[in-house]
Amino acid sequence: MKVLSAVLLSIASSSVCEAFAPVASPTFARGISCQTCFVSSESLARVTTALSMAFESTEEVELDVEDRMEKSINAVKKSLITIRTGRASASILDMVKVEYYGAPTPLNQMASISVPNSQQLSISPFDKSVLGDIEKAIIESGLGLTPNNDGDLIRINIPAITEERRKELLKKCKSMGEDGKVSVRNVRRDAIESVKKLEKAGDIGEDESQGSQKEIQKFTDKYVKDIDDIIGRKEKEVMTV
Repeated sequence: MKVLSAVLLSIASSSVCEAFAPVASPTFARGISCQTCFVSSESLARVTTALSMAFESTEEVELDVEDRMEKSINAVKKSLITIRTGRASASILDMVKVEYYGAPTPLNQMASISVPNSQQLSISPFDKSVLGDIEKAIIESGLGLTPNNDGDLIRINIPAITEERRKELLKKCKSMGEDGKVSVRNVRRDAIESVKKLEKAGDIGEDESQGSQKEIQKFTDKYVKDIDDIIGRKEKEVMTV
């Protein structure tokens, strides 16, 4: 049984990795290219798939629940990076990857990214020969940014956004938050089913089953609140002129 669980855990890990591959989704305001990995509602849903595996104890179920709910939180954070607020922030480029010697490399590992003012980013690559590659990666990233390459630095001007656009972005924030909460609740649903299977099989008693289900609900409440807090901060950032 332990060998089977180990194999299933390995398969589950692969599934979770695939969950963060680029997936086209209307959740995002811009298109997604192979240069940038964003997370869609479909990807969030995939975080829950591995919970159909067999568990040997409620402790295993609870550890898996916490791990997958944490991944759901991270997925929401990655999604929110795609929302530009009209103010320059180096973090907006966190998901941009550049082809460097045949390997996709995070831009923030290849260059120094600074914020000269609230409306501009400055990118200084450690290797000046990749300026063109960085410029191309930013253009193809789906972020809607226009880099200006002067042969030494790349500068990006962040255009101010209109009030109407801010309202659209607030809706997107709420949608991404709801996707995250759906993912968390799907983890709860599958975890409770796993606990009930353990009880039905006689591996645990009713008291342990009820106790574990309460712990799973506590995790759910915590992570749903965390998502609300994250979305609230992003909404405040969007509305800050």
